[in-house]
Amino acid sequence: MKTERTETIVILSQREIEKMRRAGQLAAKLLQYLEPLVKPGVTTLQLNDAAERWTKAHGAKSAPLGYKGYPKSICTSVNEVICHGIPNAKQVLRDGDIINIDVTPILDGYHGDTSKTFIVGNASPKVKQLVEVTEECLRLGIAEVKPGAKIGDIGAAIQEYAESYGFSVVRDFVGHGISNIFHTAPDIPHYGIRGKGKRLRPGMVFTIEPMINEGTWEFEMLGDGWTAVTSDRKLSAQFEHTLAVTEDGVEILTLSA
Repeated sequence: MKTERTETIVILSQREIEKMRRAGQLAAKLLQYLEPLVKPGVTTLQLNDAAERWTKAHGAKSAPLGYKGYPKSICTSVNEVICHGIPNAKQVLRDGDIINIDVTPILDGYHGDTSKTFIVGNASPKVKQLVEVTEECLRLGIAEVKPGAKIGDIGAAIQEYAESYGFSVVRDFVGHGISNIFHTAPDIPHYGIRGKGKRLRPGMVFTIEPMINEGTWEFEMLGDGWTAVTSDRKLSAQFEHTLAVTEDGVEILTLSA
């Protein structure tokens, strides 16, 4: 999302991390709920409305809705859309599409932020490869997280793997700190140099959310001011988790309990 990040990195208490864990588990369950609804003939607005009903029924609210003017409850980024696609009634999913669904419920004041790219129906081997490589990029980025590591270690691992398949890493949209505030320091680029950047410390909580493109990493912004698309209109995939740095490694907070 468009951000106004605070500059100070906040170290969360165990009580706060527990609240982040509960919000994260809810976010994971929301994606699980939406997954069987992703099929040819469904509109992105139908996915949005289903997510909003489910979120309210579980005592939470949708962080994107109204955030800096964003008009919907989730982001639905289809095919060449890198991020922040706005659900609408005219966008009908077709066999072979890919769609990233990005959800952020707020539970007890804290944010659970996660996303996943789904394949609609059947897709070509090349499309499947892009999605699989992007998910592996997230896994490799998470594997770098531990006390004493540098933020650049995360981006370097992601960039090296994505580029080894001939794909590119989006530069203009990055992961971010998160807590009871949607977007905070630090920025987490998905490209970089090992040993560079801020040092990770226990209690830091942030997202890793690599956006990997089939072609160029460059983007264009559509007229709605939100939807970012690949400049060459080739495909883009994304996966996201919210993470906490622990005393001896990392905990993924956006997993279903």
